[in-house]
Amino acid sequence: MKSKMIGGIPIGLIGLGCMGMSHAYGKSDEHDNLHLLEQALELGCNHWDTSDFYGFGENEKLLAKVLKKNRDRVFIASKTGIEFDKDISLLQMKDRNGFGINNSSEYIIKHVNDSLTRLGVEQIDLYYLHRMDPKIPIEDTVDVMAGLVKSGKIKNIGLCEVDAGILRRAHGIHPITALQMEYSIWSRGIEKSVLPACHELGVNLIAYAPLGRGFLSGKFYDIANIDKSDIRLHFPRFDSINGKKNIEIVRVIQKIADRHQATLAQVAIAWILAKSNLILPIPGTKNINYLRENIAAIELTLSPEDMESLDSIQVYGARYPNMLNNNILND
Repeated sequence: MKSKMIGGIPIGLIGLGCMGMSHAYGKSDEHDNLHLLEQALELGCNHWDTSDFYGFGENEKLLAKVLKKNRDRVFIASKTGIEFDKDISLLQMKDRNGFGINNSSEYIIKHVNDSLTRLGVEQIDLYYLHRMDPKIPIEDTVDVMAGLVKSGKIKNIGLCEVDAGILRRAHGIHPITALQMEYSIWSRGIEKSVLPACHELGVNLIAYAPLGRGFLSGKFYDIANIDKSDIRLHFPRFDSINGKKNIEIVRVIQKIADRHQATLAQVAIAWILAKSNLILPIPGTKNINYLRENIAAIELTLSPEDMESLDSIQVYGARYPNMLNNNILND
């Protein structure tokens, strides 16, 4: 695995989004997940992304079982700021944003300590504000997180789903190591102002959902195959109308994949890597074969013609359901 330095630590160019192992994307097997995590390390995939929100703490507990013997080999990233009730599903939460946002100093300090305990570590390598509360100035929140750096509980500060102006203000209080945003062939809203700001400030862009939550990998030619407990069924791009239209995107990717004797997922990841050396994708998977495929995307070089074809695709449907849209940047 090729790597780069993030916050003074070498990490693989392709990371691992761990949410789906415990949250939102249907059934999961702990034994299989632990085996995948161990294989990820053997393949050089040492950047693992989690959150106190994923599985309402269960995802951090899962990672702890591998971290216990491999702490020095893993760059662990976690997040806080989404207030949750583990007894209520995401789509049942009733507040104005679809779920609670809590950026209070008390909440952040309590939750970093809870995450440290669940992960079984003394320090989190990269700690994100998962979602920003617009009622609390970002300067105040980053100041609290800077205190966690000073105390040694976290090594680097990250933000998620904020615009370029917020990023600049935050960076003025304390260096922001990484900004995590959705970025993929079908989610490119960051290119106008956010990505240029990252280049200006030297902030790494961590691309979550680089495979369009699996859609760009060709897994969902038939939307009916999605597990009924899978949250993707509630996302506009996966509905019965938009989903059928968006299949055309998959066909474009398939043609390019065929020319390169690659998989669709490898084309989608290679497209991201070609966009900027500041971008690190973190595709999530529970399948070891998919993990190997994703990592092998590092070796794929797309032609200018390939990039032009992918850049010109048309997307149908919003990124998120209306009830969750208040907490993300619309594109």
